Amino acid sequence: MLLRSRLLFALLVVALAAFAQDRGTEVKTAFARAQHLRHGINASEWFAQSPGDYSAARTNSYTDDGDIALMAQLGFDNVRLSIDAAPLSRALFGRDSSGFLGRLDHAVDQMLAKGMAVQIDIHPESDYKKSVSTTSDGVDRFVMLWRKLAAHYADRNPDLIFFEIMNEPEDRDPYHWAGVQARAAEAIREVAPKNTIIATGPNWSSIADLLTQHPLPDGNVIYNFHFYEPHEFTHQGAGWGGTWWIYTHDIPYPATEDSMQKSLAEVPDAANRYALEHYWLDHWNAHRIQLQMDAAAAWGKEHHVPLICNEFGAYREHTDPTSRMNWIRDVRTALEADGIGWTMWDYRGGFGVVWKQDGQPAKVDPAVVEALGLKK
Repeated sequence: MLLRSRLLFALLVVALAAFAQDRGTEVKTAFARAQHLRHGINASEWFAQSPGDYSAARTNSYTDDGDIALMAQLGFDNVRLSIDAAPLSRALFGRDSSGFLGRLDHAVDQMLAKGMAVQIDIHPESDYKKSVSTTSDGVDRFVMLWRKLAAHYADRNPDLIFFEIMNEPEDRDPYHWAGVQARAAEAIREVAPKNTIIATGPNWSSIADLLTQHPLPDGNVIYNFHFYEPHEFTHQGAGWGGTWWIYTHDIPYPATEDSMQKSLAEVPDAANRYALEHYWLDHWNAHRIQLQMDAAAAWGKEHHVPLICNEFGAYREHTDPTSRMNWIRDVRTALEADGIGWTMWDYRGGFGVVWKQDGQPAKVDPAVVEALGLKK
């Protein structure tokens, strides 16, 4: 009996050592591949965020091969390709004849041909996310979708194709999201054993959300967060989010008490003025942003995992250009100081690095390129 116990213990030790060795190899792979995600750009509002119109006419003109070539020319080493779960499901399971999947494949292959890595990002609408966060059937369908999608792209170069489980899950329960994410990661790994997965925290994928999570058992994973703080600055003039943001224009960054007086006067409600006043009371500047990034970096070091910030940006329609460049530069340099790769939001949308009309060549904003530390 004693001999048998010793034998079982020895086998367990060998198994644990093998697991630790395998995980160590996986983690090394994730860190090595994170070097392909140093300076990226989001290709948004193309295959996602356009409810009801993913026609060839729209997708072929919204962002085209010339835009992909320009991304590479500007020095971006990766593209985050957002994909709406609903049309993707129809395409992968044979319920769509519009050529959505073929057009998506063309975009991916063009990015690879230009030497850029691709983050395959499932970027659903809120109703889809609600189904995943509240129903077991929604989770099952999401896992099935990932198993099908990962198998579809598993034959491309695994050094350059990354699978991001979900954009901003909008799941308020970090424990529930951890379980969903683990199931999706397991499904991906079953059919795509070589690719690196990108995981995130619940809700809006903020740094605070990331800190609620523990790393997955899978070692070949990069962990992601988004950064738009402070929203009073980055979303000024936006017609979504805080209802009073629509009133605000030309909020300065960094701010002083004197420079904020005009902005405060734009907000008619006293409670909202009080909220906006906290923007400058909280001393948002390069040092404050660096401290935020340091918190994320500390989590990554504690768990020995690579990190990426694959969304950050400032809405440009009503923002003072100099202040916007100051903020972009401070965020970018803070990330780089902590060795965290970044993917700016976005290429041609409201937070864009270019101006573009459908079907026409893009016009680069050189100030954004400079703030990102790239060369036009």
